[in-house]
Amino acid sequence: MKKLYEKYHHVLPILVYAVIYLAWFRYIEVHGADRYRVIHMALDDRIPFIEYFVIPYYIWFAYIIAIVVYLMIFDKEKKGYYNCITFMISGMTVFLVISTLFPNIQHLRPYVVPTDNICGRLVKYMYSIDTPTNLWPSIHVYNSIAAYIAVAHDKRLGANKWINGGCLILSVSIILSTVFIKQHSLFDVMTAFIMAAIVYVLVYRLDVIVSMREAYRVKHEEKEKAFDLIK
Repeated sequence: MKKLYEKYHHVLPILVYAVIYLAWFRYIEVHGADRYRVIHMALDDRIPFIEYFVIPYYIWFAYIIAIVVYLMIFDKEKKGYYNCITFMISGMTVFLVISTLFPNIQHLRPYVVPTDNICGRLVKYMYSIDTPTNLWPSIHVYNSIAAYIAVAHDKRLGANKWINGGCLILSVSIILSTVFIKQHSLFDVMTAFIMAAIVYVLVYRLDVIVSMREAYRVKHEEKEKAFDLIK
């Protein structure tokens, strides 16, 4: 059991947080507030509705999972993996706190989706399952930034110009999709960038997670030595 834990313990944080995040988000969506703060900028009204951008919007789900799973399996030192999930978890937690304390809503969606092609139908379906509430800051935008940063910092992925460039294009397309399918206000996008910039400095520039892991490792080794002496 100990060997199994040591081999897969790095998987636990993301699994535990996934349960917490989904339960928390479900709660604030089901038990919605009586009043919502409307998120809107004048520039939002100038952005056209383009249904084709729903494709990268949906791809986002597979994209985020693929990056996390790749790092989980192939990042031998796990530095990139822990940096990536810490980056994502930090922003998602801030999003949950904001949604809880400052319930928000947007009224950007068209009353009738103007096209009846496959992309238009995908937009209609997304509207039907995802309410226009609690969208600030945009997690689609934030985690797209987090995923690309993780790719750029990975030795293998970052060095491959096709993968690096492809992920950059995909991340930019996803960010644009949030406003072109009227799922987010530009305010949601801008605040996601600001939050990402702050977390980037903490995680990647100041190496907060690396320092914490090193401190934990040293403390754990000291405990092991003390235990061996007692025995």
